[in-house]
Amino acid sequence: MNIASFTADDFNVFKIDGLEPRMDALKERIQPKLQALGEHFSQRLSVMTGDEMFPHVAKHARRTVNPPKDTWVAFAANSRGYKMMPHFQIGLWETHMFIWYAVIYEAPNKMEIGKSLEQQADRLVKSIPSHYVWSMDHTKPEVIPHESLGVEDLNVMFHRLQTVKKAEILCGIQISRDDAIQLNDDDFIKTIQDAFEHLLPLYKLT
Repeated sequence: MNIASFTADDFNVFKIDGLEPRMDALKERIQPKLQALGEHFSQRLSVMTGDEMFPHVAKHARRTVNPPKDTWVAFAANSRGYKMMPHFQIGLWETHMFIWYAVIYEAPNKMEIGKSLEQQADRLVKSIPSHYVWSMDHTKPEVIPHESLGVEDLNVMFHRLQTVKKAEILCGIQISRDDAIQLNDDDFIKTIQDAFEHLLPLYKLT
């Protein structure tokens, strides 16, 4: 399968004003690429995780006024949805692309996940590459660099996941728009594969 990397035109979709025009551009330009990524990496992740992984391309179906500021394909061990369980994501904002391991607020077992992560904080602070980043809100582009965190900082995030109803935890990489559009198709795939391999221990923990 030929999987195409993201281009400047893909990132520029998020500059289009209005819900319908932006959604039309998303469906035409970006969703076919996300679907191709979904087919490819759902097979790879199924082998890596030992779980059958299903791709879910964001539809943004509930939006009635505000156009989406980002879009993605998610991978989870459930054919009906991904929000209720730990999952992986590939997607983009206007400014960057992202590759995430994610536990978002809909997950019902966040307390158990947070405890598992907390128990492994000493190992995680060393094993996650320094250029990786963390987020506590998947709806915002702001992140916390892993290299700035110690064990206590990680534990604060992991404890919050256990105690705050709307808490989330995401870990992965962000690649700037300028760097992303320089990737050829092979390097694009290798970059995503490498990120998933580094994030796999987080998934295995949870």
